[in-house]
Amino acid sequence: MAAAFFPRVTFRLKVEIVRRWCWCTTFFASVDWTKLILATALVSTAFHVFLTYGLPPYSSDSFFFPSISLSYATEGKVAAALQSPSPLPSSLVAGPRQSPALPEASSLSSSYPDGSFSHSSIPVGISVSKHSTENETSNARSAHSSGSKRPLRWLPTDDALVYAKSEIERAPIIYDDPDLHPALFRNVSIFRRSYELMEKILKVYIYQEGEKPIFHRPARRGIYASEGWFMKLLEQNKHFVVRNPNRAHLFYLPYSSRQLEEALYVPGSHTIRPLSLFIRDYVNMIAAKYPFWNRTRGSDHFVVSCHDWGPQITRDHDELRRNAIRALCNADESRGIFIRGKDVSLPETIVRRVRRPLQDLGGKPISQRSILAFYAGQMHGRVRPILLKYWRGKDEDMKIYGPLPSRVSKVMSYVQHMKTSRFCICPMGYEVNSPRIVEAIYYECVPVIIADNFVPPFDEVLDWSSFSVVVAEKDIPILKNILQEISLSRYISLQTNVKKLQKHFLWHAKPIKYDLFHMILHSIWFSRLNHIQIRR
Repeated sequence: MAAAFFPRVTFRLKVEIVRRWCWCTTFFASVDWTKLILATALVSTAFHVFLTYGLPPYSSDSFFFPSISLSYATEGKVAAALQSPSPLPSSLVAGPRQSPALPEASSLSSSYPDGSFSHSSIPVGISVSKHSTENETSNARSAHSSGSKRPLRWLPTDDALVYAKSEIERAPIIYDDPDLHPALFRNVSIFRRSYELMEKILKVYIYQEGEKPIFHRPARRGIYASEGWFMKLLEQNKHFVVRNPNRAHLFYLPYSSRQLEEALYVPGSHTIRPLSLFIRDYVNMIAAKYPFWNRTRGSDHFVVSCHDWGPQITRDHDELRRNAIRALCNADESRGIFIRGKDVSLPETIVRRVRRPLQDLGGKPISQRSILAFYAGQMHGRVRPILLKYWRGKDEDMKIYGPLPSRVSKVMSYVQHMKTSRFCICPMGYEVNSPRIVEAIYYECVPVIIADNFVPPFDEVLDWSSFSVVVAEKDIPILKNILQEISLSRYISLQTNVKKLQKHFLWHAKPIKYDLFHMILHSIWFSRLNHIQIRR
């Protein structure tokens, strides 16, 4: 039986092999190999793109990312690191101004002497596996630096801030920028890189809680207009503002200190405690309703307040005072009112017409500025009475008044005086801030700041010595001598820089690049990055 079976099986197997061979020959002869190879390549490419970009950002399976995978810092929680301040190097925050021709080595990473990128310089939050090559790592960094939005978009919010700070520390040196005047900045390369990353990364969530007019309806005219204009422009902004708080890097508490005074302060009571308690209860409500405040103890939240009482309004909530970023016109470094490096100095701008905030800009050329120094204003605070004591009616070159007399204003208005003066005196009032600083910039008059302990606006990036003069309060008796000792060439440099600076202090109904809205937002962003800790 066995001998009869195997020959039969062998014969059938041979027949089957011949049949299948004929089928395969017919199939391969009919295939369009060009189309088949092309289709295979397209499918392979699509699969690669899906693996690279198609997975959610919180995926922990790094098998799909052989070159770059996301991590959450050494201890596993970046949020914990965010509470431990790690300031930017002093050369980034308050160091000497960078010369375009002679860049400071201390302000840039030594890892990039020739512009190359090494594994040791990869920012925390982006880890490179043992399979990645130096070329792949360079391509990954280039994808971020060249403006590719996709990789930055997928980074978790905390990792994105860590990445931004690391990038700013090794900002490429710039020698020429048509939009920026290097002489105005401590380090123009640092500022531009930080600004670029802000535009690419930053997202802000605005809490909707709170009734008008204290919340969401600020005044945009008068001496406290800065907080109103910023709130209005931010709430209308679609680039920075997000509706999903989980995507936000910063959280805005949208109250107006001016409107709070109007609504709650009792005239003659001489106490602002009800205002402070109101804000304390508001923040506690936000902390109870959302998880974001408690996550960082308020260090990623900010307020914008131009009223003199702005700092005092926050005093009854300890975390709001110590941790949150406060943009304050009353930037007084004494008595712990203003915390330098955390808080932001807000410019005080007087807006007389909401529809025409930029009226009367400009001033006369230097050859037609016949007045050495000018001041006119109310007599309050400790400095102004001393100024009048020594200089009112004492010298024809020094036009120093209290309120501008009508006999004088009929001949030359207040604005015309500023447009015709070389130096505009900006003494503090009840508090250290003065709207005359921005007015002087508008009218191209070099501001002379007399306010001990005052932190000028955007001091973290601007070099105020390049366009203003700071005089100590004790030196008021020799004020004229100080101004006369400034050479003509030095004055021309100061006044030229004032004109170049003007664009950074202008309000626009539709914000434009590097204007006042963006400069305030950048200061808040920069302060937040200043307190991010990078684990190396």
